Amino acid sequence: MRDQPANKVIKTASIDNVGIVVEARGLNKGTTIQDGVVLTEDIPMGHKVALADMPSGTPVIRYGQPIGFTNADVTKGSWLNDLNIRMPEPPALHEIPYQVPGDAGAAALTGYTFKGFRNADGSVGTKNVLAITESVQCVAGIANYVTNKIRKELLSKYPNVDDVVALSHNYGCGIAIDAPAALIPIRTIKNIAHNPNFGNETMIVGLGCEKLRPERLLQEGEQNNKDTILYLQDEAFSGFEEIVQGIMEMAERHLKKLDQRQRETCAASELVVGMQCGGSDAFSGLTANPVAGIAADLIVRAGGTVMFSEVTEVRDAIHLLVPRAVNENVAQALKDQMAWYDAYLAKGQADRSVNTTPGNKRGGLSNIVEKALGSVAKSGSSPITNVVAPGEKVRTKGLNFVATPASDFVCGTLQLAAGMNMHVFMTGRGTPYGLAMVPVIKVSSNSSLSNRWFDLIDFDAGPVAFGTRTIEDLGWELFQLILDVASGIKKVATDKLGLYNDLALFNPGPLT
Repeated sequence: MRDQPANKVIKTASIDNVGIVVEARGLNKGTTIQDGVVLTEDIPMGHKVALADMPSGTPVIRYGQPIGFTNADVTKGSWLNDLNIRMPEPPALHEIPYQVPGDAGAAALTGYTFKGFRNADGSVGTKNVLAITESVQCVAGIANYVTNKIRKELLSKYPNVDDVVALSHNYGCGIAIDAPAALIPIRTIKNIAHNPNFGNETMIVGLGCEKLRPERLLQEGEQNNKDTILYLQDEAFSGFEEIVQGIMEMAERHLKKLDQRQRETCAASELVVGMQCGGSDAFSGLTANPVAGIAADLIVRAGGTVMFSEVTEVRDAIHLLVPRAVNENVAQALKDQMAWYDAYLAKGQADRSVNTTPGNKRGGLSNIVEKALGSVAKSGSSPITNVVAPGEKVRTKGLNFVATPASDFVCGTLQLAAGMNMHVFMTGRGTPYGLAMVPVIKVSSNSSLSNRWFDLIDFDAGPVAFGTRTIEDLGWELFQLILDVASGIKKVATDKLGLYNDLALFNPGPLT
């Protein structure tokens, strides 16, 4: 990124014909910026100013890529936004070529460790949590009641256990259980129940008459464990108090086992980090996402696993990602996931343009193309080793594309199912999003947000915009923060404040 005059604008690539206003209060009409351009109107922070005259139909270039075309004549110094930019067509998937990658990339990174909880299946947790999985929404009230009771009456007896959480969701009955698309929510629930932060202690509370049989959520070898499933409709229970007592007794047996876990030194290669952004603004692709991309590359170099997601925020940058696939099969899998989601949206009479929110636009993002080009920066530059369908677990180390919708809650839920043990969440507009199951490091794209939300943001990438810090330096700092949080040395804001969102399943299957 080139240096620009103080309190003016920045370009993301030398060929860009727009600049981004960095001043928190915006720039006023009449302000002179680089190359003698004079603003013809007031332009808010994060928004685009035309650096040249643009007749109608001129490509608007940001990140060195066209993000759209002017739909009217735009004069130099004018404000460019969603009202005067027409979206281009998405990249045609069949026309994106694949080339065998050349250089293997940066050297391996050795010697980096964190203190984690080793599991019998070889995975490693960054938290030690008792998870109570629900097979059907009908049991959510009792599961939440018991969870609170466990926190008050049992948890203090088991100091090595961080928390107890109820994995509530809106699935399980009133559904076409054998419909092809039902596979997605079912495997999502199953894989979340076996997240590394739960220590291989599977506990499922069911009703008894639901279509989603709890047995379908078990892994091989768990079927004969009497402490895995409890049915509320079991005739052994008489009344609410006996049901509660039965769940409490089962929970305590799991707590005793979890309490035996101790943090021990683990290589950074055991990290499984989900990268996500929400409440994005025009700085997200300039600061927070590129900083996260550096951290992602460092994790991959250390032998770890990184996942990035959000299909609609990848679709318009897919031509930049396909060449990074490690082989032609992975390249095709990337395109297949884009095509599947194109068809899914079309069936709902929508397209990828519905992604951009009012908040995104107020933050300077004019359309999904601009948003996508900034979003993929959080994937760094490592080769893409695999593609994971919604609800599946990651199968390979390195950088994985985990296909999810862009919804913060659905994306986080599916990344949990994929096996993440750490979450890094970039935001420009601000969101209190958090998950109880994994630590969520909240990264702000601009210092204005970080200063205003001083007790909600964990890491400020904003200094990059003013040139006072480099992307590389902050990327290394974020990498170290990930290790410290994974070790339990530092606590993220969402855990300090107890700000947690519910699970949100991606369910494209029919209801009955």
